[in-house]
Formats: sequence, structure tokens, C-alpha cells
Amino acid sequence: MSEEKDRQEAEAGQKVEQTVVLSNKMGLHARPSTQIATTAGRFAADVHIGKDGMSVDAKSVLELLMLAAECNSELTVSAEGVDAQEAVTALVELIEGRFGELDVDG
Repeated sequence: MSEEKDRQEAEAGQKVEQTVVLSNKMGLHARPSTQIATTAGRFAADVHIGKDGMSVDAKSVLELLMLAAECNSELTVSAEGVDAQEAVTALVELIEGRFGELDVDG
């Protein structure tokens, strides 16, 4: 029983971080910020996204918008908690998939 408790405590303190380049043409505007916040909200972990030394709560649309991240910005996705790895993986996939946006020249 003690080994199981130790494993759970180790996972609870797990911190994961990954860097990704924002490649969608319009940058991190309201719709992608909402997608990030919704995705991050599915996880128990504390999730943050950082840019240029500023880190914000990935579960807050308003905080994400404060990053003012443009196309080709380098973002750091980090999470701490039991499902940190899953949270970071889901967000990196969302960002790398350009939030499902089609970059169409008008």
C-alpha cells in the first residue's frame, strides 16, 4: 500500500514542459485561446503557457490573450500534476495542428 501511495505522490508532483512554434497565420486570437482553455480544463494538472518570459494559466482565455502571440511565436507548454504529460501532449497537438484553422490567403 505504501508503494502505491509513493507512486501517486510522485505522479502528483510530475512536471512536464515542451516548446512548440505557433504556426497558424492569425496567431493566438480568441478562438484558439478558447480551444486551449477548454482543452487544458479537461485535466487536473496546473497548466501554463509561456512566451518571452511571461507565463499564464492555460485554463484562462483572457490570460492567454495577454500573451499576444503572433504566428511563429515560440510557446512553452508546461503542466504539473497527475495528468501533466497528457495535458502537455494534448495542447502541443492542438497547437501543432493550427487549431484546425485553414490558412487561406484572401
